[in-house]
Amino acid sequence: DDKQLLTDAVKGMVSSLDPHSAYLDKKDFAEMQEQTAGKFAGLGIEITSEDGLVKVLNPIEGSPAAKAGLQAGDLITRLDDKPVRGMSLDKAVRTMRGTPGTKITLTIFRKSEERTFPVTITRAEIKVQSIRAKVVDNNIAWIRITSFQERTIPDLAKKLAELAAKDQNLKGLVLDLRNNGGGLLQGAVGVAAAFLPPGAVIVSTKGQAPDSRQVFNAVPAMYKLNESNDPLDEVPPLFKKIPMVVLVNAYSASASEIVAGALQDYKRATILGKTTFGKGSVQTVRPLSSDSALKITTAYYYTPNGRSIQAFGIKPDIPVDQNKDGDPEDVLITREIDSEKHLRNKQSSEEALIKDREKRRLQELQLIEERNAKKTPEEREKEKNRRPPEFGSNDDFMLQQAIAFLNGQTVKRSASKLE
Repeated sequence: DDKQLLTDAVKGMVSSLDPHSAYLDKKDFAEMQEQTAGKFAGLGIEITSEDGLVKVLNPIEGSPAAKAGLQAGDLITRLDDKPVRGMSLDKAVRTMRGTPGTKITLTIFRKSEERTFPVTITRAEIKVQSIRAKVVDNNIAWIRITSFQERTIPDLAKKLAELAAKDQNLKGLVLDLRNNGGGLLQGAVGVAAAFLPPGAVIVSTKGQAPDSRQVFNAVPAMYKLNESNDPLDEVPPLFKKIPMVVLVNAYSASASEIVAGALQDYKRATILGKTTFGKGSVQTVRPLSSDSALKITTAYYYTPNGRSIQAFGIKPDIPVDQNKDGDPEDVLITREIDSEKHLRNKQSSEEALIKDREKRRLQELQLIEERNAKKTPEEREKEKNRRPPEFGSNDDFMLQQAIAFLNGQTVKRSASKLE
């Protein structure tokens, strides 16, 4: 109808500005509010578009998608019998969401294995627990944040208090932000504030409009959402000084990069892992009515030392692979800088890096073809059934290197080229 045609035209116009601007109609607006609240019904994957297909950014831990074996970087080519190419991202999201208990078959293309295969997944209510924590080694704690939501700061405070009570001799903390695609800015400010001195600058924003120029400090007014008191009040003092490692990878984006950048600038933590995604732009949601809004890029983020995150991301202090045998296919992961319409970094030229990444991507794709051609049927079958190690497990190589670092032991640095 005419209304839908107009809506689609507006969506196309706004999305052409940059990869992160969007027109949110009634359904989109409701879905955005559901996600920041941490509860919705579907498969449990964060997605983006790539080459006309739908790309999996992150299967939410414990979700139907994660249990089915979907991996970050998988490309979805069909939803049931419908081709994805040419389908808008919001239509793909709506197709995957639905009534809990119903099924949908996704056709997946996995670049690293050069194979296409179907996966049938049962929809469920997704309750995102954004915080997981445990003591992983002798007096070393691990706390994982999967996204920055309304409950992230009070939940973090509670988990830190529980960790301190469980092990009164804690000597190190690993903050795991891998595959965390971001979320609420206040959540990022609050998480960084838990480990930095009161009043410390966490992040600043600068844009063309005067109201886009802001500085966010480690003070309750900058991170409180629905609480009357400071949600960080119950965080034990030891977390202001305990040795820390922050784990990041190419899927750590936006709010994750704000936290990692602040802790790196203050030398409060050692950043370990891979270069982050590079989303250093601010989106402001401006309601147009009670059930629609514009999400528009209005500014850039800057770390406390004035570094722009945009396109380049946060480089780790110690580059470490996710797999003990290395991550040669890491260059195939699409970062912000690889998007044709991405916003340019205003501080540094990107051209050399863009050309280098494209060259290395082509080289790696050729090597993958050569390796796959030599594989036996048994090797292919074994690879098909392989699951990536669970974050936080004993098989989590990157986490084990973080533990080694905190214990003063040798860390196996990445053999891959640092982005």
